[in-house]
Amino acid sequence: MERWPEPVRELQIFQKMEREPQERAGSPVLQYHAALVTGDLSRLQQLMNRSFHDANVVFEIKKDEMEWQVTSPATFGLSGLWTLEYKRELTTPLCIAAAHGHTACVRHLLSRGADPDASPGGQGALHEACLGSHTACVQLLLQHGADPDLLSAEGLTPLHLCRAAASLGCAQALLEHGASVHCAGGAGGDTPLHVAAQRGLDEHACLYLGCGARVDSRNGRGETPLSAACGAAQRPDEHARRLRLCALLLRRGAVADARDEDERSPLHKACGHACPGLALLLLRHGADTGALDYGGASPLARALQTAACAPEPGPQRTVQALLNHGSPAVWPDAFPKVLKTCAPAPRVIETLFNAYPQLRVSESWREVIPEEVFQMHQAFYQSLLALAHKPRCLQHLCRCAIRKLFGKRCFHLVPLLPLPKSLQDYLLLEPEGVLH
Repeated sequence: MERWPEPVRELQIFQKMEREPQERAGSPVLQYHAALVTGDLSRLQQLMNRSFHDANVVFEIKKDEMEWQVTSPATFGLSGLWTLEYKRELTTPLCIAAAHGHTACVRHLLSRGADPDASPGGQGALHEACLGSHTACVQLLLQHGADPDLLSAEGLTPLHLCRAAASLGCAQALLEHGASVHCAGGAGGDTPLHVAAQRGLDEHACLYLGCGARVDSRNGRGETPLSAACGAAQRPDEHARRLRLCALLLRRGAVADARDEDERSPLHKACGHACPGLALLLLRHGADTGALDYGGASPLARALQTAACAPEPGPQRTVQALLNHGSPAVWPDAFPKVLKTCAPAPRVIETLFNAYPQLRVSESWREVIPEEVFQMHQAFYQSLLALAHKPRCLQHLCRCAIRKLFGKRCFHLVPLLPLPKSLQDYLLLEPEGVLH
């Protein structure tokens, strides 16, 4: 519950003012605000001794911002106009200093009686310090009695706001002072473990699990932390960290096939983001390649949906991993639709096409391949269309016979065969660039 001493004195700061810049710069209120933002402790002390004796004053920051307001539907989108919106933001000196990581200023304000839990703007100083990954400020606030589970206006605890790798020290300090790892907060009902999973924070996740976090807890969308981790968008430099996090969750007992409210499994989500390493990890832990979500899509279908836009070799490697772990291929009559969707990714088309012993090729397929794509990958698509009314080669038929015998164990058994690496790759659908 929010608490701050009465009476509360508001200091107004306007983004736009009629006075001259020199006069604005001389304003005690703006000097006070500037000292907090820059961490100028000596100036802060002078101003508080002279003009601002109450450390719990509230800053009211008003901003004039132009916002786009929709007025009516238009033929090619939405029409509207720009209007001037006045936004009001409340904060305290302690929140400002903590948000900028100025430990000396935070210490001085606390010594002058600043309330560590004051949150007139919806977030307390502890929330702000965690958002900025300022561990020293977090420790100082906790030592002065800040509530480690204080809820923001959005229902988030400070632990929910440890969202960056650099905030690990903040999370450790919160837990040492009794913060709960079980609190489900915000509109999504996420626990701190869900937040760590979504952001690929493997060290945070390890910390929370060590403090008793439930590995298969559900958020408001029915997601487990593993599901949340697999469903979050990620940058290339985050792949390794997210893979470590998911491996940790699986080692701690996470269910590989846990479904969310849309009946999507972690494998659906990993395939939808074309993450072959993550898909392989889930498959090694028994993820079901034939699972269908509420829309009737399998993990393979999800991988194919993103093949044209995801960077290679992600989509092809994901499709290859699924097929080598026994995923059902696309219904043959639907292959022309797949070709139309995935034409810019010929390696995906080749991998999927080679999963069939025989697939009837039609000259009409040429019509669904965009001309620029055909020209860019001419050798491959010419080899595909050349198979119209022709059987596949004997080598391919032998490949399919062995794959059928091994079934979903292809990925594990083929490498054990006493064959050259090139033939093992052939059996595991490694693309060659042409079809025979």
